[in-house]
Amino acid sequence: MTTPTVEFDTSGLGEWTDSQRFEVTAERIAEYAAATNDPIERHLAGEVAPPVFAVVPAFTSMAPAALSVAPVELLMKLVHGEQDFHFHRPIRPGDNLVVRAKPIGFEGRANGSTVVVYVETVTDDGELVNEQWMTAFFRKVDAGAGLGEQAPGHRFDETLRGQAPVASITQHIDEDQTFRYSPASGDPMPIHLDDEIARMSGLPGIINHGLCTMAFTSWAALTELADGRVERLRRLAVRFAKPVLPGQDIATQFRQVAESTGGTTSYAYETAVGDELVIKDGLAVIADTET
Repeated sequence: MTTPTVEFDTSGLGEWTDSQRFEVTAERIAEYAAATNDPIERHLAGEVAPPVFAVVPAFTSMAPAALSVAPVELLMKLVHGEQDFHFHRPIRPGDNLVVRAKPIGFEGRANGSTVVVYVETVTDDGELVNEQWMTAFFRKVDAGAGLGEQAPGHRFDETLRGQAPVASITQHIDEDQTFRYSPASGDPMPIHLDDEIARMSGLPGIINHGLCTMAFTSWAALTELADGRVERLRRLAVRFAKPVLPGQDIATQFRQVAESTGGTTSYAYETAVGDELVIKDGLAVIADTET
């Protein structure tokens, strides 16, 4: 069966969404930390936000940006392909954030098509807080040759497999994880909450939010490699490879990419359930000292 060709709207490329404002509270930070089983006390107390909390203010901007290029009727074929955060400073209680997003490129692939969305988060006085690249993947749709930019690369270097991991951690996804994560993140997608809808979508049942799984790997990177200090994390990027089910254990291995350069050290990582990778092409860039 051939993948149907669908015309994407090139006029949407480079067009910003309307700005969205978000007031950060200690309570919302603490709720997100608890919903991702984050053990770092400052996060649980709402003193400073965990890294992946950065998606919460941006969540309502990302899908509309992708669907300004891809036809809106493809919404049910949309899955989160990749996520890449570049952190300029942590999010703190009292921050009044302004978020906008724009699609920057799309590309047809053998098993589907991608739309790359760039997201910018600033304070209300213009300070850059973080940048994000979200790759939306539309299953079994061919957009053709594509146009525009792709997201920054973060592919796992296969030569690293000859090295022993510098850190390994196993974490448990709770049976109620998705029901806690959904309100904390603002993501109401029914495949994470309704078993029947998930199965109708071709899934084995309710699946964990990809960004929740990513949040688990973020606190793994902080606790194992950065003394629990979110201020040291400069970049976190992943490719979502397979869904994770509630009740499963995930195992993440970090390998150092090279010696420290420019005051940061990069770690490639992968996350597996058993022998199957659920996160590929993971990358954590950590400052050697806190600034």
